Amino acid sequence: MSNDTAPGGPRAPGDGTEPGVAGAWGGTEIQFGEQGARLTYGSYLRLDQLLSAQRLESQVQSGRPAHDELLFITIHQVYELWFQQLLHEATAARDAMLDTGEDPRSDGDRGGLWWAQHLLQRMHVIERVLVQQIDVLETMTPQDFLQFRQALAPASGFQSVQFRELEFLSGAQDASFVRRFKGLTDAERERLLRRLDEPTLWDAFVRVLGSRDLPVADDDQVTDSLRRVAHDRSTYADVWAVAEALLQHDELAAAWRGRHVVMVERMIGTKQGTGGSSGADYLRSRLDLRYYPLLWELRSVL
Repeated sequence: MSNDTAPGGPRAPGDGTEPGVAGAWGGTEIQFGEQGARLTYGSYLRLDQLLSAQRLESQVQSGRPAHDELLFITIHQVYELWFQQLLHEATAARDAMLDTGEDPRSDGDRGGLWWAQHLLQRMHVIERVLVQQIDVLETMTPQDFLQFRQALAPASGFQSVQFRELEFLSGAQDASFVRRFKGLTDAERERLLRRLDEPTLWDAFVRVLGSRDLPVADDDQVTDSLRRVAHDRSTYADVWAVAEALLQHDELAAAWRGRHVVMVERMIGTKQGTGGSSGADYLRSRLDLRYYPLLWELRSVL
């Protein structure tokens, strides 16, 4: 077949598209943008907006951009994108368990404990990435951070609404955080209040236990039911798998908190946080937080 008769029209000799040439396209030409009324990679991902969302306060305030501020912003924006994904997955996992709790026969494409377990396992992978991202942030020295740290005040990671939503949805619901947040927009406050009113992942799991005719009237009954599930995994294999997936989510959240506080101590020592918190001391006070204490206590009574 000649170049002139090949699909896609004439091809210039030596352009890498001749038959037998490594990397030859050999496909149909696709027109993008307005001419072809199709999305491009950049327009689909909104790259113009995404890559222009890194505003260096050091440059704005002093006209001299601090080299590592771009890294600092990028890391935290990526965290927020992952928090959004975690909320997406956790909400769907909870809803799948609620559906199963309402109807134990639920086994549709987006129902059943298998789907909840699948989404929780995806969350585990993302949460490991969150921990590993700290390695990138630690390539910044304390001296480099101090070049722009003062320009950040009073902004603080404490103010991350999505992170607090994730804690609320996971089971650590504390309404005092809403009162303590400064500078919340009405939309952000509404999101947090809605999360406080919604069932948590734990609420959904307890409903699953009840749907299997396991007693769940109080914590003692839930613990007894969990022991039964643990000792009869042939009957309750799917329930046990989700219980373990919830525990893994809890463990990875604890691993992130532990890794985070050490990184903060490495960067700023015992200095106060930019948002006014006690810094590392506050973060250390959160290390014992557990989303699912009954699942941890179960190990002691098996």
